[in-house]
Amino acid sequence: MEDALAKIRPHTRSPIAHQKTPADLLQALESTFRDKGADRTPTAYFAALITTLDETIRKKETSLGDGDMLPAELYLLGLISPFVTPAVMQTHLNTLLSLTAPLFPSLNAHAPSLRSQMSLYNAIFCFLDRSQLDVPSVRQSFATVLQLCLDSRPKVRKRAIDLISDVLSNPPSPLSRHPYAQRVAEWLHTSLQQASTGVLSKSKLDGRSSDSADVAIHLLALLRPVLPNLPPEAIPPIISVLLALPRLGNPYLSQSSYAILSDLFSASLNSGTQGGTQQIPAVLAAILASRPPKSDVTVAPSWIRALGRTMLTYCSADAEGCAAEFLNAWKAIWAFIESSQTQTRKAAAESLAFLAQCITLPMAQAAVNKPDDGKSDLRIVIAQTSQALDSLAHAQAIPELLSVISSLIINLALRIQPRKPTTAAEILLMPLVEKVADLRVQKNFEHKEAADTVISTAMRVVGPAVLLKSLPLNLEPEDRQAGREPRAFLLPMVSQPHPSPLSHFLSYFVPLSERMFNLEKKAEAGGRQAEAKVWSVLVSQVWAGFAGYCHASPDVKSALTPGFSQILSQILYNQPELRVLVLRGLKVLVESNLAVVSKDPSDVNEPSKHLTLTGCITHEEAAENIAFLKSQVESWFAVLFNVFSSVASDTRGVVGDVISVWAHIADPREISKAYLKVAELFKQNLQRFVSAPDVRQNAATTIMMQDLLILLLPFLDTSDINSLFCFCLTEDVLACRDNGVQKRGYKLLGKSVASGKLQVDVLGTLRQLDSFMTGLSPAAKRDRIVLLSLLVPGIPTSSMHVIASVIPEAVLGTKEPSEKARSAAFDLVVAMGKKMSEGGVVKRQMLDEMDEGATEVQASINEYITMVAAGLAGASPHMISASITAISRLVYEFKDIIDSNVQSNIFTTLLVFLSSANREIVKSTLGYIKLAIHTLSSDILRPHLTELVPALLAWSHDHKNHFKTKVRHIFERMIRRFGWEDVYSAAGKEEAAKVLVNIKKRKERAKRKKTRAQDDDDNEEAPSGKVTTGDAFEDVLYGSESEYEDTDDESQVDRPTVAKTKSEYGVRLRTDDDEPMDLLEGVASRVANAPGNRRRKPGTDANHFSVDSESGKIVIPAEESDSDIEVSARKAAEHAAGGAYKESITSADGFTRDAKGRVRFNKDTRKRRRENGDGDGDVEMADDTVENSKKNKRRSEIKLGHEFKAKKAGGDVKKGKLEPYAYLPLRQAAKKKGRDRIGIAGKR
Repeated sequence: MEDALAKIRPHTRSPIAHQKTPADLLQALESTFRDKGADRTPTAYFAALITTLDETIRKKETSLGDGDMLPAELYLLGLISPFVTPAVMQTHLNTLLSLTAPLFPSLNAHAPSLRSQMSLYNAIFCFLDRSQLDVPSVRQSFATVLQLCLDSRPKVRKRAIDLISDVLSNPPSPLSRHPYAQRVAEWLHTSLQQASTGVLSKSKLDGRSSDSADVAIHLLALLRPVLPNLPPEAIPPIISVLLALPRLGNPYLSQSSYAILSDLFSASLNSGTQGGTQQIPAVLAAILASRPPKSDVTVAPSWIRALGRTMLTYCSADAEGCAAEFLNAWKAIWAFIESSQTQTRKAAAESLAFLAQCITLPMAQAAVNKPDDGKSDLRIVIAQTSQALDSLAHAQAIPELLSVISSLIINLALRIQPRKPTTAAEILLMPLVEKVADLRVQKNFEHKEAADTVISTAMRVVGPAVLLKSLPLNLEPEDRQAGREPRAFLLPMVSQPHPSPLSHFLSYFVPLSERMFNLEKKAEAGGRQAEAKVWSVLVSQVWAGFAGYCHASPDVKSALTPGFSQILSQILYNQPELRVLVLRGLKVLVESNLAVVSKDPSDVNEPSKHLTLTGCITHEEAAENIAFLKSQVESWFAVLFNVFSSVASDTRGVVGDVISVWAHIADPREISKAYLKVAELFKQNLQRFVSAPDVRQNAATTIMMQDLLILLLPFLDTSDINSLFCFCLTEDVLACRDNGVQKRGYKLLGKSVASGKLQVDVLGTLRQLDSFMTGLSPAAKRDRIVLLSLLVPGIPTSSMHVIASVIPEAVLGTKEPSEKARSAAFDLVVAMGKKMSEGGVVKRQMLDEMDEGATEVQASINEYITMVAAGLAGASPHMISASITAISRLVYEFKDIIDSNVQSNIFTTLLVFLSSANREIVKSTLGYIKLAIHTLSSDILRPHLTELVPALLAWSHDHKNHFKTKVRHIFERMIRRFGWEDVYSAAGKEEAAKVLVNIKKRKERAKRKKTRAQDDDDNEEAPSGKVTTGDAFEDVLYGSESEYEDTDDESQVDRPTVAKTKSEYGVRLRTDDDEPMDLLEGVASRVANAPGNRRRKPGTDANHFSVDSESGKIVIPAEESDSDIEVSARKAAEHAAGGAYKESITSADGFTRDAKGRVRFNKDTRKRRRENGDGDGDVEMADDTVENSKKNKRRSEIKLGHEFKAKKAGGDVKKGKLEPYAYLPLRQAAKKKGRDRIGIAGKR
C-alpha cells in the first residue's frame, strides 16, 4: 500500500486535474492523521475515505469531471480496499453498498471512475462470507458487473472480467466452489446461445457493439479465465454452444471457440475430472463435420489442436471408443500436414502426436497379428507416413513427418507379450526407421537433426541390439572397401538408456573397440596421426555407450563376469581418456537398480508390464542385481580406491561419486573395514607429515586419505564417527601447517556433527576450537565457520554467554574475500540470532572484561544486537565496518521482532558513521541506510530525515568507490518512500538542495525517455527485469533497485534492438549439376526449404585442378596456346559481328563527322596506334617502329595475378614456370575458359 500511495503523493503540483485531486485529497487525509496522532494504517485510510465519500454524496457533489472530488475518492478507495482486513470490510458492508451501489448508472459514462468502483467491489466480493453473498444489493451489484463484461470499452471490459475471475477463484470458506459460479455459468450459456442464434437482448447491446460475433468474442474472453471454476454439470451445455459459434463465419471467433475447447479438454485430462467427457462423441462428430479449408491460417490450427485434444481426452475416458474413431481423426488431421503454412503444419504434427498417444495395446496386437491384410488402422497409418516421405506434396513437411514418426515409435514401445523383449515398434516401424536412416546419410538431406531424433528414439525404444542388425555401423576398413555407407552417427545414441542387455555390449562393442584400438596403434606406427585420432574418437564413443547398457540391465549377474570386470579395471588403470566413461557406467549400474528397488511393487499395474521404457526389469530382478553387486563391493572398493589415489586431485570428483554410490549398497561391515584401513593410513601419513622437515612431504597422501574419509563418513556407524571426530579435533589436524589438511579436518568435523549420529559436547568443543585460532589457515575459515554454525543450536540455554566469544569471528568473517566464506559467516550471524531469540540466560559475569558483579540477563534478539554492536567500538576500521554489515543483516533478518526503540537507536548510532573519514566504514554505513529505507517502518525513519539527508548530501559529489551513484540510488528510494516534499525540505542549504533537484529532473527525464521507448517499441518483447543474485539480503544491500540507474551517462546512445526473426522460405527443388531428378522416390533429399545460395562455396574452385600425388599441391598448368589460324578466325568473327563500324571511328584510318556534317579524318598518333595495335603492322613500317609497337603491346597486356606483383621485384607470378605459393585466387584461373585463357605464367 505504501508503495502505491508513494506514487500519488508527488502529483500535488501536477497541472493535470485528475492527477492533482487524488494527491491533494491524500495529503489532506495524512495531515489529519498527523494532527490526531493516528497511525496511517489501511483501516484509517479506509474509514476516512468512507466518511469523505458520505459527505460528498450528502452534499450531492456527484459530478464526474476532471478535478472533481467523487472520482478522486473512488480512485483512492479502489487503491486502499485490497489492503483492508476482511473484518473491517464486512462491518462496513451496508454503508459501502448504500453509498456506491446507486452510483453505477451515473458512472457508466465515465470509464475511469467506473474502473475505480470495480476495483473497490473486487475487494468487497472477495471478503464477504457465505451469508452476505445473498444480500439483494450484493447480488444486484454482481449482476451489474457481469453485464459490464460485454462493454465495448476494452479497459472497462477487462476490469470487469478480472473481477469476475477473482471472485470465482476465491470462494468463501469452507466452500470449494463459489456460490455465484452456477449463476455465471447460466448467464454465459444463455448469452452465448443468443449470440450464436443472432437474437440478442437489449441489455447485451450498448449501441456500440451490436454485432453478434463481437458479443460472442467478449463472452469467450470471460469464459476462458472462469472456465476452471465453473461447476462440472454446467460444462456440457456450454460445449454445445461453443460448437455452434464457428457457424457465424468470424475467423477469430472460430479460432477462440476451438482454443477454449482444447483448453477445456486439457484441463479435464490433467485434473482427472470427467467434466464434459460424456459429450465427447458428439463433440468429436461436430468437430469433424466443421473442417476448415487448408488455406485458413487463422482457424485451421485451432481446429486441429481441438481435434487432437478431444481425441486424447476421449482415450482417457473410453479407450475402445477412441480406437474406433482413431483412423477417421488421423485422416482428418493428416490432410493438413501438406499445408503450405508452417503454423498449420506444426499444429497438425502436434495433434498427430496426441493421436499417437491414443494407440492402445489391442490396436498394436491387431496390427502385429494380422501382417498380411494391411487393413489394421496402425498399418494404414504407417504406410501412409512411409509414402509421404517420398511424396513431392509432402516435401516441405519433412520435419513434421519426422516428428510424427518419433511419436509413433515412443507410443509403440509396447511389448506384445508381457516381459518379452519384442516390441510393437520393432515389428511395425523398423522399415520406416531404415528409410529415415537412408535419408540421413544422403549428402543433400537438410533435416539431419530431425532424422537423428527419430533414430535416437528408436535406439531408446528397441535398443542397439535390434537396431544395429538393421543399421550396421560399417566403420571398419573392410566395410569401406565393400562400399557400405558408414553410420558413425549411431554411436553417440547408444549412451542413452535402452532395453538391450549388457551382454550385447560385451559381445559386440568390446571386440569392436579392441579392433579399433589396434587400428589406432597401427596408424600411429605408420605416422598417420589424423587417422589415429579418428580411431581414438570412435573408441571413446563406443565406451560412452557403456552407461546406456548399464541402465537397469536384466543380465548383470551373467554379463559382469570376472573377465569383463578385469577389462574394466584395466581401462580404469591404464586408459585415462576412457576412465570417466567407465566410471559413469559403474555409477549408472547401481543407481538404476536402486531406483527400481525403491519403487513399490504394488504400483506396477498390468498395462505398464507391456511398456519398454518403464518396465525394463522387475522389482525382483533389480533386487537380485543389487544382491550380486553387493557381493562385488569389496573388490570394486579396492579398484576405485587405487584409482582415486592415482589420479590428480582435480579429477577425483568423478571417482568419489562412484565410491559414494557403491557405498550405498555396501554391507556396514565392508564400510567399517574400509574405514579402518583408510583411517590407519591417514594417521600414519599425518604423523610422518608432522615430523617431516619438509612441509610438502606426504601432504598429498594425507589429503587424499581425508578425501576418502569424507566420502565414507555418511555411511559410518556411531562408534566410527565418534573416533574420527575425536582424532580430527586435535592440534595435529586443525593446526597443521598444510592448508588442505586443516580445511578437510574442519570439513570432517562439520559433516560428523551434521550426520546426527554424534553426541557432541558443544561447550568443550568450542573451547578446543578457540585454542586453534592462532594457527588457522585462510583456506579453512569457511569450513570452520560452517562447523560453528552447526554447533550453535546445541549451546545450552543456561550458557548463552558462550555466543559472545563466537561473535567476533563471525563478524569479521562477513568481510572475507571468499564469497563462500562470507555467506557462511552471515549464516552463522543469523544462526546465533535465532538461538538468542529462543530465550535463555546470558551470564554477563562470565564474559571477558566484564565485572564480576554483572547481572544475568534474558537472551533475546535485542540483547544479541547489543552484543554485536559492541564491535562498533573496535580499534580498527575493518572491525567497525564488519560490525555495521553484520548489524545490517540482523536488521533485515529479524525486522519483525526487533523493538522499534532498538531499531531507532541503531539507526541514530550508525548515522554518526556517515561523517567518518574512513571510506570502508562509510561504504558499509551507506549499505545499512539503503537497507533501512527499504526495510524499516517509515515512522521510525521520518523523524531522522533532517539528519540523514544532509549527511548523505555530503557524499553526493564523491566519485570514488561509486559513492555518488550509491547516494543517488538512496535518494531515489527515499523520494519513492517519503515523497519529494519531505526529502527536499530536509536538505537545508540551497547548494545541497540543487542535488535533489538534479536527481528529480534526471528521474523525470529518464521516465519520459522510457515512456517514449515503450511507445516506439510496442510490438517488441518487453525487457527483462533486474537480475537478482538469489539472496534477498544481497539484492537489497548491493542491488541498486533504481529504475533509472542507466542514466549516469548523459551521452549514452540508445541502441535499437532488432528482433531476430527466422525467415521462412518456400520449398524449392535443388539442382545437382546435370543429374536427372527422380520426383517419385527419395524426393526428401532433393528439396530445400532454405533460399537458393548463389555465393561461392569454399573449396569448389579447387576441384577444377589436379593435385600432385607426391607433394599434394594443386597444379595449375599453362594452357596450350591457340594456333594462329584459330586466332585469326576468332578475330575475323569478332569484326564480322559489327567491329567494322567501331574501327571506322576509333582507328587511325577512320573518320568522324562534325556538327555540320563535314568529314574529319582521325590523326595517326602514337597513342592511337598503341591503343589500336593488334600486331598487324604495315609491312612498310620501319624496324624500330615495329619493335616499339611490340613493346607497347606487351606492356598493355594484363597478366594473371598482376594485382599481387611487387612494384620493384619480379613478384611471385613468374613467367615460364609454376609457382605453388603465388598469391593467386584459384577461381580467377578456373574461370578463364575459351578465348583469352590464361596460364599460371600469364600466357594466353
